Amino acid sequence: MAINVNTVYQTVLMILNKEQRGYMTPTEFNKVSTQVQLEIFEKYFDDLNQQLRIPQADTDYADRQENIDEKIAIFKTFGSAIYETVGDVSYFKLPTEDSYNEFVDFYRLGNVLYNDEKVVQRLDRHEFYYANQSRLTKPSTINPAYLYENQKLFVKPTSIIDKIKVDYIRKPKNVIWGFSVGTLGQYKSDPTKGVSVDFELHESEQSEVVLKILMYAGIIIRDPQIIQAAAAQVQADEVNKKS
Repeated sequence: MAINVNTVYQTVLMILNKEQRGYMTPTEFNKVSTQVQLEIFEKYFDDLNQQLRIPQADTDYADRQENIDEKIAIFKTFGSAIYETVGDVSYFKLPTEDSYNEFVDFYRLGNVLYNDEKVVQRLDRHEFYYANQSRLTKPSTINPAYLYENQKLFVKPTSIIDKIKVDYIRKPKNVIWGFSVGTLGQYKSDPTKGVSVDFELHESEQSEVVLKILMYAGIIIRDPQIIQAAAAQVQADEVNKKS
């Protein structure tokens, strides 16, 4: 389940208007919401790295590693890499469309697979150049290898020109609160006008989404009290997650 964009926007407006502290336009909200979603999304990887160093509770629903991975799993996907030759250079391009026929923005590379069964070994540039020097390290169709640079995959042996798939993490889609303008000039929720796009984050993130948007709203309307209150609550939530 995604976080409903209209629910978040109405909540933010309610809090801002409760004490007549200002207003946040739909355009401002959409830009801020996209930024907030990216901040929370990118923080998942730091949080997961930190939790990997800590012993976890062997209890259903209490394992923090699994909980964070569940949030990241929303953005996990896979697709076929595209073989391409430019001049004397051949490589595989990362997919722009995944196996679910959805156009996606690539974020982070996972496993590279050959023929749906062999995990291709990742090498750095030095190892990749000298891999053919020894029979023990020479890549083959049984033990292929690749170099990843500039969002391109250079695969050895060069006889492999197809059947390369990649697991990867995509970026969240931009958040959009679709709206129309009423007869009195008011903004009304209207998904058909702006093609609303909900937050793709796990529903448990709704409170943090609202708080972070309020932080930015305080900057927009120049109200330091909103910034301070929202920032204090976000920090308290972070401490609680890590304790």
